[in-house]
Amino acid sequence: MSPKSQRVLVTGGAGYIGSHTLPELMMAGHEVHVIDDLSNGHGVALERCRQIVGRDFGFSEADIRDAARVSEVIRAFGPDVVIHFAGLKSPSESIEKPDLYREVNVIGSLRLLDAMRAGGCQRLVFSSSAAVYGPPDFLPISEDHPRRPTTPYGASKAEVEDILVQEAAKDTTLTCAILRYFNPVGAHASGLIGEHPQDIPTNLVPYIVDVARGRLPRLNVFGDDYGTPDGTGVRDYIHVTDLARAHVAALDWTAGATGAREFNLGAGEGTSVRDLIRTFETATGRDIPFVVAPRRPGDVASSYADPGRAERELKWKAELTLTDMCRSAWAWGARNPEGYA
Repeated sequence: MSPKSQRVLVTGGAGYIGSHTLPELMMAGHEVHVIDDLSNGHGVALERCRQIVGRDFGFSEADIRDAARVSEVIRAFGPDVVIHFAGLKSPSESIEKPDLYREVNVIGSLRLLDAMRAGGCQRLVFSSSAAVYGPPDFLPISEDHPRRPTTPYGASKAEVEDILVQEAAKDTTLTCAILRYFNPVGAHASGLIGEHPQDIPTNLVPYIVDVARGRLPRLNVFGDDYGTPDGTGVRDYIHVTDLARAHVAALDWTAGATGAREFNLGAGEGTSVRDLIRTFETATGRDIPFVVAPRRPGDVASSYADPGRAERELKWKAELTLTDMCRSAWAWGARNPEGYA
């Protein structure tokens, strides 16, 4: 439970991680207002968040790049802190549309920061990504690992990080928690909200769920000749509910800290693609047929976090298991075969 009720503005609150964070914020006693342009988020997700918690929150439909509209919302709501999820997030799409990713993710964040300052709000929790690291020099990856993003998406996150660090160094009243996510998966325990990918999923677990319910015939495993115990890629998977709770912890951290600080959010251990398939099959009783396909350009053998800083300073640790992730993802997918459609 957070020590004090606060007014929290959530940008991108209708998206996957944002919608899972809303119930955690409200159950911690905070007053919430959401900004989302609903280009990737879903109004139905917001309605279901209200259903989960049993009380309302504010909502303004707005593009994060619309400086006048965002300023208007901030002046009217008067947030103590902003949690900033809004942005584009597909690494592959960013290669095709690099200018759009910089405009939305970087310019949009700059306009939000300007609007916050004009409205007297000096605390920010920023949704970053492990994509800022690129291929790892060492494992587990700590926050001081060199940043070498390999896509315009990762570069846009790294650029916003740099801006926040620089601005917090110049303005000692500004406090920023920079949260670097590894691989969020799973869904809320209620089965009411979850991940709603567009078209064929690019993330592994939604792809597995689509195979489990027969929408896709088989899973493609991209490469089985990596230098890992079973040859398949190893990643750090974190339950989306654990990730949501980390934002509540980061919000509390900003109330007593100064400057900008980066935090890895992951389970702190690697899971191979084959291990994830086996865990999903055991947890759900569904068979997942798969074929081995060629490696994808840019994929690395292993990537997983050192989450020690978040444990020490945010007093947060991932608690839900890989089995929990698989069961919740399947419960969401089976209950909502068309997602929010």
